[in-house]
Amino acid sequence: MNLKSAYIYFVEGSTATKADIDDVKAKFERYIEMTKKTGEQLGWTYADAAFPYVIEERPEGKGSWFLLKGKDPNLYKAIIVGVGSREENGQEQFFIQVSLPESATHGDMNKANEFCRYLAREYKAELHLFNKRIQYFQPRKP
Repeated sequence: MNLKSAYIYFVEGSTATKADIDDVKAKFERYIEMTKKTGEQLGWTYADAAFPYVIEERPEGKGSWFLLKGKDPNLYKAIIVGVGSREENGQEQFFIQVSLPESATHGDMNKANEFCRYLAREYKAELHLFNKRIQYFQPRKP
């Protein structure tokens, strides 16, 4: 399977040094709740448009990744969200990985970028997007 991936790295200045899969799931649940409240204020079901996925856990990914499965398969297929770490400069660096399978639609790509920015902003982390560009959300010294 050929995946495109974006990474959210926990760096100096981030709100956490690492996140487990339950932490990430909790951030998504908070996102869903926020969009639901926005929809209530606007008077329409904004949550369905903002988060057109169902969080699905698979036994083979228990504790390391979960799947965001699209509610409308014509518009949204799937996004895979996982956590991990790598060795860098003799230290372990933790990250969140957001991946798109080959079957992903343009809608999936747009939503994945949106979710990556949301997670990076929440954790004040460094975001390496699908197109290899980097966005910094951590406080940086002048």
